[in-house]
Amino acid sequence: MKIAIIQSDITWENPSINRINFEEKIKSIDETVDLIVLPEMFSTGFTMNPSVVAETMDGETVSWMVSVAKNKNTAITGSLVITENGNYYNRMLFVFPNGEIQKYDKRHLFSLAKEEAVFTRGNDKVIVEYNNWKICLQICYDLRFPVFARNVENYDMLIYVASWPKPRINAWDILLRARAVENLSYVIGVNRVGTDGSQLEYVGHSQAVDHLGNYVLEPFENETIKIFSFDKNEMLETRSKLNFLNDRDVFTIVD
Repeated sequence: MKIAIIQSDITWENPSINRINFEEKIKSIDETVDLIVLPEMFSTGFTMNPSVVAETMDGETVSWMVSVAKNKNTAITGSLVITENGNYYNRMLFVFPNGEIQKYDKRHLFSLAKEEAVFTRGNDKVIVEYNNWKICLQICYDLRFPVFARNVENYDMLIYVASWPKPRINAWDILLRARAVENLSYVIGVNRVGTDGSQLEYVGHSQAVDHLGNYVLEPFENETIKIFSFDKNEMLETRSKLNFLNDRDVFTIVD
């Protein structure tokens, strides 16, 4: 699978400007790719003011993602602020090339920023099936909770979209590789750069890791687009040889 990740600054609480920014970057991708990955809350930045920026599933940003997927004939994923039934969600959307949408609502809300005070958490783990790949969707703080990410479904890829600030970037690097090794899975982490409305600084470190913890794409700090490929057969061959997942624990997550 060929994947493009976009590491970008994000204009604070301004969806229209951010859509234009990402649209220009996506238009510059002159290779055929299977999937485009954007950061967490790519249309607003990591805001705790959902009432100011929230959109519905019929809103402009969702419609924009559908349009991009159809026009580029690729899947696209990233998270944004969604309002539904009187609640606000940090929702990761996976939009297929035909415009079909699957969604994952962030389970682990970031209490340090009081995210749980304004957003409603999701409960369900979401595995998307696309182009013969099983892809597990995760958002930022989820990365610190390996039980929820444990590969009991035999997924092939974990994707983390994030707003992970500079002071804790070492943890980001360590945990992404840990999730890859313990789950014998490819892992993608896409973070932002720049400074947000809370004056938090972000240095990116978006990256791609293979099932043995080796970098397919090393962490980088500049605002740019990176394209790389994952080989599913190589991963399956490794799993067949090592069989580590056969010895995983059986457990149930209790809400």
